[in-house]
Amino acid sequence: MLFRDEDEDLEILPFADRGEAGRVLAGKLLAYADRNDVIVLGLSRGGVPVASAVAGALHLPLDVFVVSKLGSPWSSELAMGAVAEGGVQVLDLSLVKAMCVSEEDIQRVTAAARSELETRERLYRDGRLALRLEGKTVILVDDGIATGCSILAAIAAIRRRGAARVVVAVPVAPASGCNAIGMEADELVSVAEPESFLAVSQWYEDFRPVSDEDVCHLLRTAFSSMLHAA
Repeated sequence: MLFRDEDEDLEILPFADRGEAGRVLAGKLLAYADRNDVIVLGLSRGGVPVASAVAGALHLPLDVFVVSKLGSPWSSELAMGAVAEGGVQVLDLSLVKAMCVSEEDIQRVTAAARSELETRERLYRDGRLALRLEGKTVILVDDGIATGCSILAAIAAIRRRGAARVVVAVPVAPASGCNAIGMEADELVSVAEPESFLAVSQWYEDFRPVSDEDVCHLLRTAFSSMLHAA
């Protein structure tokens, strides 16, 4: 279910950057602030700066959730699915069929994506254990919804890790096209859902790529804050 105020307009768009988007998004999630049963997960990589701002504003622990997109054989930018930890794989079957992607192509792209996923998990964790999700409410944050494949894969993997509740939270989402995510998540929260939606990047003034170094820095900072708060 998608929650937003009925009288809210779109004047807030575009967001200055992912940090501002996260701070605004946190205002929609105040019911979860300061709770010891809630964890914020940022979808790698672009979702982590947004999630960092959300976690900071709500005084919640932060971790990363690594998902790798399955780029089509003809365009790595066109996602035909995604893979997540625990062997989870989501495919956009209509797109796969429309592009006549073979099973051999899917297996090849999937193998490369899983290798990338494992490499990034090791890099981001830097020896730290992932936060335990059993019995927790997980707020899964990304910088926006495009195809939704990455979020769907993450939801499935998070549930496998025993989360009690999954809340998907994004600054911007298309006015239509979120039905699949709404059915899989316990709650779907967004700041704005514009009718004309071509790409997530169009709703940010600064949408520069998020590097692995950026993600590692945000996670180290969050981990240090958690240690001091303990």
